[in-house]
Amino acid sequence: MLNILLTKDSTPIIGQITTLLGYLMNGIFKLLSAIGIPNIGLSIIILTLIVYLCMMPLTIKQQKFSKLSAKMNPELQAIQAKYKNKKDNDSMMAMNEETQRVYKKYGVSPTGSCLQLIIQLPIMWALYRVIYNMPAYVPSIKSVFSGLVNQLVKQNGVVEVLKTFKNASMYSKQFENEAFGNASEYMKNTFIDVLNKASSTEWDLLADKFPSLAQDIHATYEHLSSYNYFLGLNIGNSPSVILKDALKTGSVALMIGAILVPVLAALTQYIGIKLAPQPEQSDNEQANAMAQSMKTMNLTMPIMSAVFCYTLPTGMGIYWIAGAVIRGIQQVIINKHIDKIDFDEVIRKNTEKMENEARKKGVSQSTLVNAANRNTKSISSRAGYSNGMSQKEKEEAYQRAMEARINAKPGSIAAKAAKVQEYNNRNNGK
Repeated sequence: MLNILLTKDSTPIIGQITTLLGYLMNGIFKLLSAIGIPNIGLSIIILTLIVYLCMMPLTIKQQKFSKLSAKMNPELQAIQAKYKNKKDNDSMMAMNEETQRVYKKYGVSPTGSCLQLIIQLPIMWALYRVIYNMPAYVPSIKSVFSGLVNQLVKQNGVVEVLKTFKNASMYSKQFENEAFGNASEYMKNTFIDVLNKASSTEWDLLADKFPSLAQDIHATYEHLSSYNYFLGLNIGNSPSVILKDALKTGSVALMIGAILVPVLAALTQYIGIKLAPQPEQSDNEQANAMAQSMKTMNLTMPIMSAVFCYTLPTGMGIYWIAGAVIRGIQQVIINKHIDKIDFDEVIRKNTEKMENEARKKGVSQSTLVNAANRNTKSISSRAGYSNGMSQKEKEEAYQRAMEARINAKPGSIAAKAAKVQEYNNRNNGK
């Protein structure tokens, strides 16, 4: 596969999403250029804002699920306790039936917010890919490299120099690819991949190694810097590189800026976590263990954010901070929206919906519930039918199974459970 990095991401699904976001990023950059502020940092913030606003409905659904989960968990735990020591097939089917009824009552899916996460994750990864590899998606940025790269590919020893760059190891497979060489487009794209993440020190090294191209190298770097500078920082450099340069030049402003990026990344991440709904204490040991694990992860994530943002290009730090700030503002808005929702009314409407569906099938919801309760209460194993049951009780149990089977929707769990019970009754004395 030739299209790895500068050439657009070709991963199934993510590649298509990345291409769409790339068009959006290109449009944003063109618009900013048209009004005289072609700035990559500002483009990143605007793109991040648009993507998060588009995903806001999914975020609201996740929050609603969290609130409803807190309300329905006691009922689910009660069902689990009821069938704790019952491992027979009838009991397991009955437990599933009761559990499904609880989920319907609260209007949520057993898969919870998995669908929202499945949708959001590829979008977030695609957003990261676009920001991390801007020249692949914004032609006007790529064109800044083109003139210099067209000359570099003709120079002897340039590959060896580029391989010494800090981020060149990321592209080792590209250097070894059979398409690399003979001034091919693939070779040029690989050069741009490396140069796009090169530090100011590495650009100076390149100029020293190829003095005949020094003027073009410095001109290209200055042009990119006009796009890259944001609030006084070159977002193409990592805070670690900026801090080293600041210590050499004695620039206090650069020192503060370099330190602020990872600090703000950690702080905004921490605030965002605090604003998000927290898991409530429960009597369920497994749920509490998961909540404790989540709490530990919430403490380590801000620290990890600081470490990553200190070593990655500052542009990624800006994306990280912008995303956390936008999520935090979103969370405040969503919290206010969620607090206005009458969840008791939501549950009441869902219960009415269940009743209406049951009536259409010709049986009331309460009848189904009572039938299920009678069935599961009287059945724990086959042995129970022949131990202490009179002939009359066996006949009544058989009749209940027949009624449940007739009333249940064909193919449903209730229908299957009733069929099993009918079989058991028949084999135990009917």
